[in-house]
Amino acid sequence: MPAPAPPGTETSFLLVLGLLFLLGLVADLVGRATFLPRVTLLLLGGLAVGPAGTGLVPRAFVAEWFPPLTDVALGMIGFLLGEKVTVASVRERGAVVVGVSIGKALGAAGCVAGAALLAGASAPLALLLGGIATATAPAATYDVVHAERAEGGLADVLLGVVAIDDAWGLLLFTLLAAAAGALSGQGDLTAGVVGGATEVGGSLLLGCGLGVPMAFLTGRVQAGEPTLAEALGLVLLCSGLALRLGVSPILAAMAMGSTVASLAAHHRRPFHAIRGIEWPFLIVFFVLAGASLEPAHLASLGGLGLAYVAGRTAGTYGGARLGARASGAPAHLRRWLGLALLPQAGVAIGMALMASQRFPEFADALLSVVLASTIVFELVGPALTRAVLRHTAARG
Repeated sequence: MPAPAPPGTETSFLLVLGLLFLLGLVADLVGRATFLPRVTLLLLGGLAVGPAGTGLVPRAFVAEWFPPLTDVALGMIGFLLGEKVTVASVRERGAVVVGVSIGKALGAAGCVAGAALLAGASAPLALLLGGIATATAPAATYDVVHAERAEGGLADVLLGVVAIDDAWGLLLFTLLAAAAGALSGQGDLTAGVVGGATEVGGSLLLGCGLGVPMAFLTGRVQAGEPTLAEALGLVLLCSGLALRLGVSPILAAMAMGSTVASLAAHHRRPFHAIRGIEWPFLIVFFVLAGASLEPAHLASLGGLGLAYVAGRTAGTYGGARLGARASGAPAHLRRWLGLALLPQAGVAIGMALMASQRFPEFADALLSVVLASTIVFELVGPALTRAVLRHTAARG
């Protein structure tokens, strides 16, 4: 009889992985029976089994596996969101999606910057927090829509907004970071704006460049396992190349998905293949995201953190509503869409890390505010998104 495997070997890895998948099953079942979406339940489950909870998922496991799984999950989500940003959908809802996304980004940035100034922050710090406030959590939003099986109307506009939202957010964050640098005497405004535009443009060019041959292959490769290998291989290739080139993986994957959906006659095959395998990846991603949360950060939220949460909530809702009105959206979209756009997670943390590296004098304030507010927005935001989808569906 073989001796028991010692801790720290592949046996421990399999035990943790098995635990994560069972948590995903529980979250799915409980989510169907309660008002809480499974995203929130997975985050809470990760918090419970992570280093801040019972410690069943070790800190080393989270540190090793969370970053690469984040890139994989966001690549898949970006590709699936790209299906909602086709030429046909842009013709039908383009004005509303663009109007809401721009209004939401400007509203969040402006309200957070203003609230931070009122809370006593310096002008450069307020601008940085305003730029970070533009980020959303596309994975959480997509999963809530997918779990609710919501289609048409508000759901399609919501997915279209989160698909392109990070492009505006990245541009605005780069612009505000450059302005903060100019105020601090650390950089040139023009160079910062050009850098942000280059990153967004490079992401879109990479995605379109890979999307054209993928659209040609789709329909020529047999459905089933060959299509799965094609779709997964190209999504991972796109994400990997984006990381290597220093551009956004989720924007590149979204552009690739949009190109495929716009050009391919049998475009549904690769999207169906990715949907068939995304849930196990998302389970591990969301549980590890929860395990990486530190509730102790909530204690450091303080007045500046509360100003950030209040400013982003008001700015996101108000900006989305104004953008929807300006683009001629129906009344129910103007009224409810902003409440469905509150989730915020990894993209915001990434922006905070970038800003803290460039502005080390603001690192403590940036990281404490963003990490604490992420806990609030990731736990409350998906529940609001789900409530909005159910409310609008019930009203027809």
